[in-house]
Amino acid sequence: MHRFLSENREELITRCKAKVAQRPWRGATLPQLANGIPLFLEQLTRTLQAEELGDLAEGTRISGPSGGAGSAWTPMGLSATEHGHDLLDLGYTVDQVVHDYGDLCQAVTDLAVERQQPFSVDQFRTLNRCLDNAIADAVTEFTMHREVKMWRRQSDSENERLGVLVHELRNSLQTASLAFTALESGMVPIVGSTGALLKRSLNALTGLLDRALNDVRVQAGTRGQQHAFALDAFVAEAGQIASLESAARACQLVVPAVEPGVALAGNRDHLMAALVNLLQNAFKFTHAHSQISLHAYVSADRVLIDVSDQCGGLPPGFADEMFLPFSQGSFDRSGLGLGLTIARRTLEANGGSLTVQDVPGIGCIFTMNLPRFSL
Repeated sequence: MHRFLSENREELITRCKAKVAQRPWRGATLPQLANGIPLFLEQLTRTLQAEELGDLAEGTRISGPSGGAGSAWTPMGLSATEHGHDLLDLGYTVDQVVHDYGDLCQAVTDLAVERQQPFSVDQFRTLNRCLDNAIADAVTEFTMHREVKMWRRQSDSENERLGVLVHELRNSLQTASLAFTALESGMVPIVGSTGALLKRSLNALTGLLDRALNDVRVQAGTRGQQHAFALDAFVAEAGQIASLESAARACQLVVPAVEPGVALAGNRDHLMAALVNLLQNAFKFTHAHSQISLHAYVSADRVLIDVSDQCGGLPPGFADEMFLPFSQGSFDRSGLGLGLTIARRTLEANGGSLTVQDVPGIGCIFTMNLPRFSL
């Protein structure tokens, strides 16, 4: 059989390719599949040669014993393992891994019948043993590699989910701390708007913790309660929150008057959190003693809310990356790099969008674009 395999190697590979072409193809190149059928065919040939010469130990060393015990550390097992790894990365399924080796078995059998080439029972046993070991090793690696990739994806998702929760908790705590500092100074009454802001921040913290404890904290961007609310009051509250940050950062906050009678519809708490994220991001990166602008206005049937800063502009190419999770474009690593990700997902979940305009040498303009609600 080893002479038959050597003499018909290219024909067997061609037939295997033809069989693979009949199934969904994943765009694999010959180098990517080098550990597959061509290498297996070479190792099978060497195993048969050794056993024909009576060197059973050498045959077992190349392809492993019957039953597969220790076969993963043989040359055939190692190449099959690498092949299974490659096929998963190329998008194959486990049944396609098995079929990859089954194609060769069928090709060898068909060609042997056509060429009237008889094989002994022992040779067929060797062929089946090698196929069995190679398939087992390839599928084992394929399955393990797939499970590792799934675990990593799940782990990344859980890390991001935890990061979102921590980010929102920190934002509410920061607002509460600033409000408390203002109240502690004795400059504002506790029954006034600053006291109300502190109460809302504490309520927000309670809500976040309750959702976390009940495992119903959803990923940012999921729709919650949808209600209509006034734009001017919404912007006024955001401006009040930002004014505390403005005083702490020694930056000027400018909030132009908002057209009365304009309404939005969505999850107000989530949208407020998104807007506060943008404002905190602006204060974090803008130059000291510069200006932050919060400007809300109407354009046709859309409501636009701009948050402008004076950070000096974005690093080259960063505008396309800054909305990715854990993306940070400055030396300031005090945050998690999730604020903009959360904000964009929240806007999209409420029928809107979030974009950024880079103004080189000056700063950035983040724009929340939401549908206007008709009263």
